[in-house]
Amino acid sequence: MSAPTMLTKFESKSSRAKGIAFHPKRPWILVALHSSTIQLWDYRMGTLIDRFEEHDGPVRGVDFHKSQPMFVSGGDDYKIKVWNYNTKRCIFTLTGHLDYVRTVFFHHELPWILSSSDDQTIRIWNWQNRTLICTMTGHNHYVMCAQFHPKDDLVVSASLDQSVRVWDISGLRKKHSAPTSMSFEDQMARANSSQADVFGNTDAIVKFVLEGHDRAVNWVAFHPTLPLIVSAGDDRLVKLWRMSETKAWEVDTCRGHFQNVDACLFHPHQDLIISVGEDKTIRVWDLNKRTSVQSFKENDRFWVIAAHPEINLFAAGHDNGVMVFKLERERPASAISQNGKLYYITKEKHVRSYDFTANSESPSMVSLKKLGSPWVPPRTISHNPSENAILVTSPADGGSYELVHLPKDASGAVEPTDTKRGPGTSAVFVQRNRFAVFNSGHLQIDIRDLQNSVTKTISCPSGTTDISFAGHGTLLLITASSVILYDIQQKKRLAELAVNGVKYVVWTSDFSHAALLSKHNVTIVTRHLQQISTLHETIRIKSATWDDTGVLLYSTLNHIKYTLMNGDNGIICTQEQTSYLVKVKGWNVYCLDRHAKPKVLRIDPTEYRFKLALVKRNYEEMLNIIKTSKLVGQSIISYVQKKGYPEIALQFVQDPQTRFELALECGNLEVAVEMAKTLDRQQLWERLGAEALAQGNHQIVEMAYQKQRSFDKLSFLYLATGDRDKLNRMTKIAEHRGDMQSLFQNTIYLGDVEKRIEMLKEADQYALAYLAAKSNGLDEEAASILEAAGIEEDQVKLPTLGEPIVAPKAVVPVFRINWPTKGTGTSAFEKVLMGEAGDEDFAPAETYGEDNVDEPERVGGLDDEDDEGDVEGWDMGEDVDAEAESDFVNVEASEAGAGSSEADLWARNSPIAADHVAAGSLETAMQLLNRQVGAVNFKPIQWRFEEIYTASRTFLPATPGLPPLVNYVRRTVDETNTRKVLPLIPRDLESIIATEVTAGKTQMRTNKLDEGLKSYRRVLQLLMVNAVATANELDDAKKLIHSAGQYTLAISIELERRKLVSNQADISSLSEDTRKRALELSAYFTMPEMEAPHVTLALYAAMNFAYKSKQLSSALSFANSLIERGTNAKFKENAKKIKTTCERNPSDALEVEFDQFAEFEVCAASYTPIYSGSPSATCPFDGTKYQAKYKGTVCKICEVAEIGAPASGIRLLG
Repeated sequence: MSAPTMLTKFESKSSRAKGIAFHPKRPWILVALHSSTIQLWDYRMGTLIDRFEEHDGPVRGVDFHKSQPMFVSGGDDYKIKVWNYNTKRCIFTLTGHLDYVRTVFFHHELPWILSSSDDQTIRIWNWQNRTLICTMTGHNHYVMCAQFHPKDDLVVSASLDQSVRVWDISGLRKKHSAPTSMSFEDQMARANSSQADVFGNTDAIVKFVLEGHDRAVNWVAFHPTLPLIVSAGDDRLVKLWRMSETKAWEVDTCRGHFQNVDACLFHPHQDLIISVGEDKTIRVWDLNKRTSVQSFKENDRFWVIAAHPEINLFAAGHDNGVMVFKLERERPASAISQNGKLYYITKEKHVRSYDFTANSESPSMVSLKKLGSPWVPPRTISHNPSENAILVTSPADGGSYELVHLPKDASGAVEPTDTKRGPGTSAVFVQRNRFAVFNSGHLQIDIRDLQNSVTKTISCPSGTTDISFAGHGTLLLITASSVILYDIQQKKRLAELAVNGVKYVVWTSDFSHAALLSKHNVTIVTRHLQQISTLHETIRIKSATWDDTGVLLYSTLNHIKYTLMNGDNGIICTQEQTSYLVKVKGWNVYCLDRHAKPKVLRIDPTEYRFKLALVKRNYEEMLNIIKTSKLVGQSIISYVQKKGYPEIALQFVQDPQTRFELALECGNLEVAVEMAKTLDRQQLWERLGAEALAQGNHQIVEMAYQKQRSFDKLSFLYLATGDRDKLNRMTKIAEHRGDMQSLFQNTIYLGDVEKRIEMLKEADQYALAYLAAKSNGLDEEAASILEAAGIEEDQVKLPTLGEPIVAPKAVVPVFRINWPTKGTGTSAFEKVLMGEAGDEDFAPAETYGEDNVDEPERVGGLDDEDDEGDVEGWDMGEDVDAEAESDFVNVEASEAGAGSSEADLWARNSPIAADHVAAGSLETAMQLLNRQVGAVNFKPIQWRFEEIYTASRTFLPATPGLPPLVNYVRRTVDETNTRKVLPLIPRDLESIIATEVTAGKTQMRTNKLDEGLKSYRRVLQLLMVNAVATANELDDAKKLIHSAGQYTLAISIELERRKLVSNQADISSLSEDTRKRALELSAYFTMPEMEAPHVTLALYAAMNFAYKSKQLSSALSFANSLIERGTNAKFKENAKKIKTTCERNPSDALEVEFDQFAEFEVCAASYTPIYSGSPSATCPFDGTKYQAKYKGTVCKICEVAEIGAPASGIRLLG
């Protein structure tokens, strides 16, 4: 008998597991615990989905319904509970048993539940109408187990009265099934055939009583298809029984356990029996020979075992939890030969081949049933096309290999005639007439010829576990922590790479690259073991194969995925059953399933081919894919944009806002204009104008300024481009609006002295009007002004006047064409796109001529003669004062000057909220915070806004009566490019850590929790509106945000507890609910992530509080944690003393909602646990969790963000 290692797939640690059930479809397992809890685990992910805790006392039986979203449980509280796992609550409770309920099972098709109990009865309940329909009596001791037959109307039961009973429940089925027409003869026959029990019950009668066990029988089970029964008892025996229509008898006994056997079952798909016992073993028996096949020794007593109904998985419950395992590897041994065929070994141990060209499977060639153990499948196969021979290895009995020559024509599974055998862990062909055999026991590799004679021996490095063929004349030696490329001829290492846990190696067809597969990682290397990329998967990686283009396709338990050489990866498809990939050809993936059956899966390789073309810059291929496929989705858009190709991402996007952003990023002004017109938002026109100005496209700049109603910018633009006609129109518009400042500015630009003098006279500025007239030689106008003012010329004192200055004009008027100053360039992809489309379809962005702009969008009616026509299209409304036009741009010289102030540049240059606050643009800052962290309540950070705004500028007093001169303080002091200047933001990361964080830790340590809460909240508010300089600082800031949130949560919980008990040390006088809640809060105080000294304080406080409240079990738990994790020697000494006291009677006076073994987080609003898998909402800023009902409310930790709000994430780095 071999002693293989357990193929464990999942383990959980908890109290004793007494009941187990697999979900028939989902990767779920129910575990009933002795501690009264029922756990629902995802054994594939290894996560706890939910906990159900309504039983009072141990839960001994659980079972999933085959099709409904519910399960049943029974326990020591005499109750049977039916639960809905979608709503996560108990639907109803069935009462009637008078003692412990041992097992509960659903009927496979009827709405029945079968239960067995220590009250010596077996009961059948109808879960639809929630009634008891049958009670089976006859056992005279505890009934330990009762199960339905998988097909027939039979029930089998096991009892401590040393008997197994088979019950006929066909009468019960007829009684409770839908009424049908029945003849009088049938009714009489049924009445006469129904044998009543001692109570006159004909619904369920004893058919057989099986006696053979010498002591109590703990478990019994039917075979899924054969008329067999298996039972297990305290006499340490597993007995096999057979039954016919009229009798039942004992067939044989399996001996080997040396303690009580607590459970057993038949393998669902093989002729095996599996049993578990208190001797800490799991034993596998041959059903036909009744001999032991395998035995697994563990560290805990086993109490129950269950088999998955569909797949090859088993679960066993023991003293410390549950383990899910397999009895054998399900990966079929397979290899692709150089002749292009797949050779593989079926479940029957027959060798077959698959021709990819013809898509056909050959008949069986040879049978390998004599290789290794009959219950252990072959591990690997290697094919030699020159000799048409295969090399097969088996792990049975320490490992062996067999060299078999295949027949030329496959005519059936014949026994091989000329075979060569030997011991070995691995064996592969390395040349046409040589193969290598690795022996792990001796750590050596034998190079053998086809006669099985050793031609060379190689000593392996210590720790070598496997070998793999690595191309002609080389091997890859695999150790636990590295792989080594080894030259067989020279007997030397060529290269080595440190990589952990490699299980399989997959080479490209030319052996230029390899994928090293471990349980959760894929590492791609070159021929010389130079690492190219690596990726991690949370689900187990099962297989991989290379595409002809150099893309690796790999399968996990439930997906087929891909990865490029550079590590970019994605999902191709989801699969219900695990597949082992062997080859990719076009749109077809060839694979083997777990039954060693070849399958062809149809996939869509468009996504990874597009990404590959992008990486290789094959723009023609990319364009072809875009045109011929439906490659859409946010992932591909973000991928292309991340790679620096916004012009390509633009081809996929339909959302106007996203198209606008991408168009600006790649300089495509045509698309940007189109999207800005669609969205028509002030901020978008502003950004479009800035980008168009940078490119020199002043016609789009003109349109953007018109949309913004930026009259001063428009006037200056017309001056710069020499468009005097439009300057004249701007003068009329300013006059119509009553904007004297704008009118004055336009008359200066035009050199129109008469208009300027007229405007000054209308404004009662006769002194300035006279000065303007006199300085420009208009003596008659000057005299008329003096006359109107009633002043003589000799009364006026003028400074020395020079020659009148003529306003400069544009040397070359350029308003009819654009003047590019920034070459945006055309990417290679855009050149391909334009080449494909033709010149008539794509006009260059620089030639955005007048014909391209709709006339109403431009300065309306500039060619019209009448004054009203001059301003049509501007929507001026009624004649109002300039001050009332709130949507017009502010043209006051003290703020805006001739152009943008530095504060405007700050807001334009940065996506960081703090920079917008410094610029005084508080509205956009709040909008940014809302988008980035879901901020909705800005009152708590008002002080931070004021602090930043004040610190970013200094004021120098000027001449009395004039406003002070403003000096803007930059953090980019050496920057000369105005598009990169940014403001100084006070309180950097180092300052926050040195002040608030240090204070918070001190206040935590000195028990000044109210002050500590303020310190950590201040840290969060300081970091919410801040800026950092480097990516490392950004990472540190995010970690600090998370840490401050956790400390705030912890302190809030403890303050809530103190408020609840009014800071009393003795809570015995309080109500039970208050004491229970106080104990829970004390325990939750230990859950947030804090530094070790503060966790020590929390554990010490929780331990003392529990101990003083007679919660000895809880105090013991905290004491153990404190001893293990504590940093204070004195606290640990006290913990050891309390542990000693509590271990004498580890019980709690009150049952509280706290399980140290469960994975949960504490809701920051209700201070209740949120278990893994439960619905919850998160604060988008500090990451604290909340119960789902708090979604949409303000976070209790940061007091700013909305819980569950969609957010892009905090931006602190420009």
